[in-house]
Amino acid sequence: MLPILAAVLAFITIGGLGWVLVGGDDTSGQAVKRAKAIGAAREATAAKRAAVANTPEARRKQILSQLQDVERRERKARMTMSAKLKQAGLSISLQTFVFISIGAGVFGFLVLFLLGVNIFVALGFGLAMGLGAPRWVVGFMGKKRMKQFSLAFPDAVDILVRGIKTGLPVHDCFKIIARESPQPLGGEFQRLVEGMGVGLTLSQALDKMYERMPTPELNFFAIVIAIQQKSGGNLAEALGNLTAVLRARRLMGEKIKALSSEAIASAGIIAALPPVVMILVMLSSPGYMMTMFTDMRGQVMLLGSAIWMACGVFAMKRMISFKY
Repeated sequence: MLPILAAVLAFITIGGLGWVLVGGDDTSGQAVKRAKAIGAAREATAAKRAAVANTPEARRKQILSQLQDVERRERKARMTMSAKLKQAGLSISLQTFVFISIGAGVFGFLVLFLLGVNIFVALGFGLAMGLGAPRWVVGFMGKKRMKQFSLAFPDAVDILVRGIKTGLPVHDCFKIIARESPQPLGGEFQRLVEGMGVGLTLSQALDKMYERMPTPELNFFAIVIAIQQKSGGNLAEALGNLTAVLRARRLMGEKIKALSSEAIASAGIIAALPPVVMILVMLSSPGYMMTMFTDMRGQVMLLGSAIWMACGVFAMKRMISFKY
């Protein structure tokens, strides 16, 4: 019995070894199958990710993220003083502006100091004249210039649409806009034509123009031009739709101004009431208010009041500034 059992076990052992060495899959085949399985799993995962990325919600989030990045970069670029000088249409350099600011500050300090005002009050007035007044003037000029540009820009797009429909090249339409449009729109389009004349592409010239005039209307125009250059299509129709959007946007802005006029008037009255009351009291009873200017404690109180009034005016301005 024992020899038979030994023979059976030997037969099974030899058969198993033969099946492993001859009939069974080798390690290389198993590795190939394993690699194929891993590759198939990765392809399935990539396909799922691509399917998720192609959904409208994912595309909307991606576009929103890109627009936010562009807006942050543009806001950072617009905050520099050199950019503000370009927006105001001033050809002076940043160094000249710094010298003008220093001169205004020194002049304001000397005027009050020679009039016998306390040196700390004169110093504060000089700092306000040097740091605040020139920047405020440049900002005011820039906002006024951009507002004039935005008001006339839809008419310029209409000229461009009519020119394209009649068969004129876009470059010739830009020349007509530069020649016929009022300032600052005509001057900006003249610079655009000159930039294209020295070798700049239309996109590059529009980018330069946007640095000098960072308005939403011009940004929309540049986007439409860029999309048309990449994908093609009817430029006249696209610009016609843009004109309708710009005019509707202006109409909405005017409606917002009308609805917020009461809040703006209330904020103006509240902000102007303390200085007006102080001036009226000084005119009616000069001795009653002069102590505030001659005594050190009164001067400190006036300075604190001015700081708190400035904070209040700034807060009210933020509350009534509606963006559209």
